[in-house]
Amino acid sequence: MSLSNCSKLLSLALGSNNFQGVFPPSLFNLSTTMQSIYLEHNKIHGGISSDMWRLQNLTVLVLRGNFLSGSIPPSVGKLCNIGILDLSENSISGEIPLALGNLTSLSILYLFENNLQGFIPTSLGKLQNIASLILSSNQLSGTVPEQIVSLSSLTNCLDLSYNFLSGPIPSEVGKLTNLVLLDLSVNELSGDIPMTLGKCVELVELDLNDNLLQGVIPQSLSGLQGIQELNIAGNNFFGPVPEFFGDWPNLEYLNLSYNNFEGHVPVKGVFSNASAFFIAGNNKACGGIPSLWLPQCPVRDSSVDKKKRPRRVLLVGIVAGAMSLLLILLICCLLLLVVRRKHRVPNLPLSEDQHWQISFDEIQNATNHFSPSNLIGMGSFGSVYSGILSLGEQRVAIKVINIQQHGAEHSFLAECRALRSIRHRNLVKVVTACSSVDHQGNDFKALVFEYMPNGDLDKWLHHSFVAQDEAPNTRRRLTMSQRVNIALDVAKALDYLHHHDFGLSRFILKTVNNSTEESSTSIGMKGTIGYIPPEYGMDGNVSIQGDVYSYGVLLLEMFTGKRPTDSSFQGGQTLQSYVAACYPDRIMEIIEPTLLPTDNGFSCDVDAGKLQECMVSIFRVGLQCSQESSRARMDIRRAIRDLEAVKDVLRKFAGVSLQREHRYIE
Repeated sequence: MSLSNCSKLLSLALGSNNFQGVFPPSLFNLSTTMQSIYLEHNKIHGGISSDMWRLQNLTVLVLRGNFLSGSIPPSVGKLCNIGILDLSENSISGEIPLALGNLTSLSILYLFENNLQGFIPTSLGKLQNIASLILSSNQLSGTVPEQIVSLSSLTNCLDLSYNFLSGPIPSEVGKLTNLVLLDLSVNELSGDIPMTLGKCVELVELDLNDNLLQGVIPQSLSGLQGIQELNIAGNNFFGPVPEFFGDWPNLEYLNLSYNNFEGHVPVKGVFSNASAFFIAGNNKACGGIPSLWLPQCPVRDSSVDKKKRPRRVLLVGIVAGAMSLLLILLICCLLLLVVRRKHRVPNLPLSEDQHWQISFDEIQNATNHFSPSNLIGMGSFGSVYSGILSLGEQRVAIKVINIQQHGAEHSFLAECRALRSIRHRNLVKVVTACSSVDHQGNDFKALVFEYMPNGDLDKWLHHSFVAQDEAPNTRRRLTMSQRVNIALDVAKALDYLHHHDFGLSRFILKTVNNSTEESSTSIGMKGTIGYIPPEYGMDGNVSIQGDVYSYGVLLLEMFTGKRPTDSSFQGGQTLQSYVAACYPDRIMEIIEPTLLPTDNGFSCDVDAGKLQECMVSIFRVGLQCSQESSRARMDIRRAIRDLEAVKDVLRKFAGVSLQREHRYIE
């Protein structure tokens, strides 16, 4: 029976199922008495019908977590009774329609994690009943409209983070006197913190990190007595560290990292807890509790400064990890720098409903019976061999899963489902897979990827790579431009996996959560020493922030030439603390020697001054990405922006074309 015949239907709740297909236009031909529609977390794609206006009595429309595309139809502005509109976690593009301002009954508007562009319309300032407005993780630009921050009805949340907003924070923000959460992080906002912000006395969480804000922290903020979390890291604030932060009775998290604060760091309140307070990257800060490892402050009335103690960032090296981490490490450590060949193996895409396309015998023959001479890499859940399949006579990379490894079965299934849908220039599509038994009757599973003939990144960084078509005594190293290019491509692959069309991170987390407790734990407890975030050893849960940590370590390795497990790191020293001790003034002492200018200019694309400028930016990204606290880490999209700026410097001052030369495989 068609739902359109249900003339008395008031509510439709079909969320968190497995519904697929195109969004049905007939949905908006339901009874005009329909009041609520819940279709969240399905697999519905296509555009939203412009006929949505027909449901005049609709008060709730929740379409979160699908694969919807296209733009938001302006006819949404005719749903005059709607109170909750949630279109988040889709792939909706275009601009936010001005007509949304007509929805004066709206109390919740969620449009986050889409591909929305353009300005935030000032018409949203007419939403006089709005309590929660979240537009984060889009591509919105322009300024923050003063009409939005004037909405005194905003009592729960205003989140505009992870966009491209610029300009100052409007002074009208002081009208948000009842707001609990304000998040403007990871934008391009500039200017001072407005003194009026101190009037937002109900704030519990304030996030202004990773912008271009500057100036001294205004004393007026001392009135925010209820605040529990404050993050202003990654800006240009200067002056003394405000003492009043230590007077806030409820403050549980304070991040002042990577600013220009100077002078004595207080020791009371939140300042007394090294796991809740972060101040890395403020070169002129001193004192504080011993576990911060800040230099001693100069003794009053003394003409000679005491020798500064080196700062250290203590990091627990825990052998843990996750499938998502494995994906990223293989991007960097396996079969890198692709030169596509003209003839390829025919692409045999995986499908949940089809049998695997290749047999055990074919895999065995292709790898010369899994000969050690064919072994090109090893990971947490298996080994990778090179081989030539009889089909197409093309060399491939074959990842053989170690079924005996606890959790490998779930890792294999999750990888198959994930890789089947991946479409990104920096990620190689899976060619085919094998799920069979060997000659002894044991389960056998393998994934087949395109082969990358130019070696792995580790050899390029640490062993001066020899190309296949070059003489044995010919050595090649990565130039500055090539390293920046590689770093950007890996970051963009991560961004794709985490946030964009495919949304792999959400898929993986859902897979893990739906598994048994035993298998979930096993999936989260593998990885490579030195690249694994410390929190994985505590709860084993995979996360986007965990991948960012691994990326930060990789970035530091790429430009120092030192592995995180380098034998020179003793007594609790880590790659991060090694870099932090020289950041930013002495970074030229620790960069990879082949990047330094020489008489013949080998490997260096810019002069010493510009090289140091670039390296300050790169090491800042690496250090912020690899912070011990997951909440203190830089978002991967901010990392991309900062590295793109480095790329622009190289292009401008070196005159080199930074065309993408590489392709990556997982």
